[in-house]
Amino acid sequence: MSKAKKVLEEARDTQNREIDLVEKGITSFEELPGLLNMTFVTRITLSHNKLKVVPPGVANLTNLEILNISNNQLEELPLSLSSMPKLRILNCSINRLNTLPRGFGAFPVLEVLDLSYNNLSEKVLPGNFFMMDSLRALYLGDNDFEFLPPEIRNLKNLQILGLRDNDLLELPREIGELTRIRELHIQNNRLTVLPPEIASLDLLGQKSVLKMEENPWVTAIAEQYLIGISHVLEYIKTEAYRILYNRHVSAGKAGNVPPKVDKSKKASRARS
Repeated sequence: MSKAKKVLEEARDTQNREIDLVEKGITSFEELPGLLNMTFVTRITLSHNKLKVVPPGVANLTNLEILNISNNQLEELPLSLSSMPKLRILNCSINRLNTLPRGFGAFPVLEVLDLSYNNLSEKVLPGNFFMMDSLRALYLGDNDFEFLPPEIRNLKNLQILGLRDNDLLELPREIGELTRIRELHIQNNRLTVLPPEIASLDLLGQKSVLKMEENPWVTAIAEQYLIGISHVLEYIKTEAYRILYNRHVSAGKAGNVPPKVDKSKKASRARS
């Protein structure tokens, strides 16, 4: 009997609601007989395996609250995931996702969504992606985003937004409407300016985090950043900066666009 089957058998016998299948060499859900009928389960960890597909039947697990399928070889996800009534935490990081299913934003109670280290961009986000108003943390780091749509303003309960290591050229002004944000990670992108509205967010509190290093900032921001984050946030409130920002936005793509980083050797680009 495989280690995975043994774990499932024990869980069935003891009605264990948390199933740990980390690093069990699993390549398919077919190696997990009966798992999709274990409706009493609330947490499944399947990270560090070799899964290529998640079957739609995972939605049968109507009591599931936490699903960790990180560090696999997934290229797509089933739409049925977003209909799961109790799913609060979904970790799909470190996979090979190139797309998301239409309607993916329909999660009724999702609080944490981790899609970092994949091959996603604004071009593949479904129309309702930013309708997940229960979301508290969204991790999109290590993908291929150049822009974020203004609809991000709909994530009214968002407290953590991870955007590091993308190709972002600008941030939408609407980020300033996310009044509950306490952590904003925008390091290692292609950002040259910040929307002045970011200064209205509480990013200087004791538990707040603003990470913005490794960007080709305009000189005025770069100089303030050398002194400290608080100086950046004060500076972008000024009228002088608003003028600079508006001029920069007006110039748009006519200006010099910082080059993209070569990601061809990234693990998520691999083909097995």
